[in-house]
Amino acid sequence: MIPLSNRVDDIVESQTLAMTKRSRELKSTGVDVINLSIGEPDFDTPAHICAAASAAMAKGYTHYPPVAGLPEMRTAIANKLQQENGLSYKAENIIVSNGAKHSLLNAILALVNPGDEVLIPAPFWVSYPSMIQYAGGIPVSIPTSVEEDFKVSAVKLEAAITPKTKLLLFSSPCNPSGSVMSKDELKAWRDVLVKYPNIFILSDEIYEKINYAGSHNSLAEYIELQDRIAVINGLSKGYAMTGWRMGYLAGPTALVSACDKIQGLMTSGASSVSQMASVEALEGPQDSVAQMKAVFEKRRNAFHAALSEIPNLPCNLPDGAFYLFPDVSYYLGKSTPDGQLISTADDLCLYLLDKGHVSAVSGEAFGHPSCIRFSYAASEEQLMKAGHRIAEALRNLKD
Repeated sequence: MIPLSNRVDDIVESQTLAMTKRSRELKSTGVDVINLSIGEPDFDTPAHICAAASAAMAKGYTHYPPVAGLPEMRTAIANKLQQENGLSYKAENIIVSNGAKHSLLNAILALVNPGDEVLIPAPFWVSYPSMIQYAGGIPVSIPTSVEEDFKVSAVKLEAAITPKTKLLLFSSPCNPSGSVMSKDELKAWRDVLVKYPNIFILSDEIYEKINYAGSHNSLAEYIELQDRIAVINGLSKGYAMTGWRMGYLAGPTALVSACDKIQGLMTSGASSVSQMASVEALEGPQDSVAQMKAVFEKRRNAFHAALSEIPNLPCNLPDGAFYLFPDVSYYLGKSTPDGQLISTADDLCLYLLDKGHVSAVSGEAFGHPSCIRFSYAASEEQLMKAGHRIAEALRNLKD
């Protein structure tokens, strides 16, 4: 047996990827599986972005880029942050990475020492705790409920702070709940955080472009926090560019330099071709972004209406991303028609996959074991069919 390192055992496999893999395996046997487990837009990358990639290759953008990113890409990001978000970052305050996940891990490894506590409002993205633990940190979950729209109040936030708190990590719009922090809610957080100057903040804004509530708000807008906050974003969700692996971090010079050092060790720079395609995404026509968001919002409304017809399945109407996160507490403790006990949300997801042929992800992976996550990045026809299958599967459970 190969003597693998302990750090490999410490890495927790993403349950999102695990359920997607399981649904694909079932589908390969001929079963009509509706996959609502994957967090990926079902649109192709807009044509003008693809054309920019071809043009970049023809111009010779096929060599090693600087570790921190091509000057064209870092400048395009800085301009985007200024024009769209009112955030004043210079190009040297930005590092481009292989997806927002890579940006997050770079930052966590640069900031967290063994024993440091990291606050993560729950529900949270599946990889947050594993990344924190990989760096030796201690993830501290702050629980919420569907009745609270899955948002942490300023009071709850302050109550979770201890002398060991090093970092606050959160996403808005949120994966998995789709909840979006309002300007007033972020201001209340700001009022707490200014009292604790040793806490750094990572604001994961990867779903920024899929926001149905109006303009996007960022905690980085507050000048009092600007020297200890970093914005994480990327091109995957808003521009349907998941396979291009393009993310970035904007933050203080010292953090960007540290991330550059870490990234230089692990992967070097991100794809030069993807970077030039991303310049076009950021600077070119934005019509496709608006069109995709409009389709997502229509799907959200239709799928939420379908789930709302199912008894005892409370589900908030989220303002962003492309997920619904219903509370399934009522159905836990029931049995399947063949007598199998549904003890957990994990069990329920397996039941929905095996019997209803709908793939979802257990809330356990997101720090909220009484919920499950459905992605509505699927056609409206599939979503309506999935709603009927879910309703029938839950109706067949027995006390």
